[in-house]
Amino acid sequence: MEVHVYKTPSEVSQELAEWITNHIEETLKTKNIYTWCLTGGNSPKELYTLLGSAPYRDRIDWGKLHLFWGDERAVPFADDRNNAKMTFATLIDKVPIPRINVHVMNTELVPEKAAEAYATLLHRFFTAEGQTFDLVLSGMGEDGHTLSLFPGQPVIHETAAWVKAYYLEPQKMYRITLTAPLVNRAARVVFLTFGPGKAHALKEVLQGDRNPDKYPSQIIQPLNGELHWFVDEAAAAEL
Repeated sequence: MEVHVYKTPSEVSQELAEWITNHIEETLKTKNIYTWCLTGGNSPKELYTLLGSAPYRDRIDWGKLHLFWGDERAVPFADDRNNAKMTFATLIDKVPIPRINVHVMNTELVPEKAAEAYATLLHRFFTAEGQTFDLVLSGMGEDGHTLSLFPGQPVIHETAAWVKAYYLEPQKMYRITLTAPLVNRAARVVFLTFGPGKAHALKEVLQGDRNPDKYPSQIIQPLNGELHWFVDEAAAAEL
């Protein structure tokens, strides 16, 4: 695991934009496609805006990228809470990626069927063993959750299914999420985390006792890949 600490959220986003672009360029020297699992929320908005602008937009071979999502709220695409909608607005609509390469979770289906459909899609790209995504970009909430793996939820300990849907009572909504077994087979997992509100959870996740039921981000541990945290000084204050 490597922790990359920068002064401000903007600096974190800038450095990560360069890091991701370099990884895409290097990976595509030996592979025909690059599979990238995206995250939602507010944290990646500046990063996506950077990647959708020069010079990064012009360095990336978008025709060889396939984009996926780590989780989604079971709300329509038009809903502002929809992770895919945010990513389209900040990145996808700004770059020449074929729409057939953009794999959103279909929230028009009932949540369980949406999860099944997404798992079927993922099985077209990945086998039962070996590497999955070239890159998984994720975030961490102030409660230590990542993806839609929230504290105390059984989905944290899922060992078989690649995608699960469940009702999250505190939010009064269904969530659809990739699970740890799939994400932990990625070549690289990157957490993007900043702000003082994340400092305590970050300390517990990285340096505290293992307790994924309380801090689910601890469950993300790549089996044969790399784990990186890109954080600002405020988030790293307790490390």
